[in-house]
Amino acid sequence: MKIDLTGKVAIVTGSSQGIGKAAVEALVKAGAKVVMNKHNKEEILKAVAKEISDECGGTVVPVLADVTKKEDAQKLIDASLDLGGVDILVNNAGGLIKRVPIAEFDQAHYHQVMDVNLLSALLMCNFVLPHMKAKGEGSIVNLSSQAAHDGGGPGSAVYSSSKGAIWTMTKSLAKEVGPEKIRVNCISPGFIGQTTFHDTFTPREAHENVKTIVPLRRHGSPEDVANAVLFLASDLSSYITGQTIEVNGGLLMA
Repeated sequence: MKIDLTGKVAIVTGSSQGIGKAAVEALVKAGAKVVMNKHNKEEILKAVAKEISDECGGTVVPVLADVTKKEDAQKLIDASLDLGGVDILVNNAGGLIKRVPIAEFDQAHYHQVMDVNLLSALLMCNFVLPHMKAKGEGSIVNLSSQAAHDGGGPGSAVYSSSKGAIWTMTKSLAKEVGPEKIRVNCISPGFIGQTTFHDTFTPREAHENVKTIVPLRRHGSPEDVANAVLFLASDLSSYITGQTIEVNGGLLMA
């Protein structure tokens, strides 16, 4: 069955590379118009948007914005309204920033991580909900992490806590807006290769070692996660809300 999102408008935050970029590509290929964003390096953002538009033949609008700031988050909403509204929100912006053991607790680091992983998602949900409610439907997809379940690697307590908050926020919001036919779901990726996250924070030997313990014996790809995004954004998941889909090759079976 082919997923057809023709006539839909989507916002994907943190989408110039990795999982976010793959999600934009998947949504555009399905017919959606997509607003994508990056918080810095506008020239890179515009180049990625053009690349996706050229390859997929759809509408991609790049917006330079820091989605931890209300005035910047509003820019994404304005761009989507120029395209006809907002039907789909993918809260992908986030990051570990750096590994900090609790014994070396850094309050500034705490706020930075919580802002980019949790506050950005809350702000974007707050901004899109009036428009989804006016349409009488919508789909919100939040990105959590396997770290929300198992605590992640060394020095990632703040990161894993923020991703656990995304998991529970998803459930709370799903209850809140379900009566208005707005679905809210979550994706929890495991070890996804071809991403800056693991290239930056995971030792090279661990990249190979993880393949020996993943039941499917491979790293995940950004496209694996994007396929789950596409499913949750579409009517194929019309009776699914408040759920978390684990995309980890069986590394963690919740």
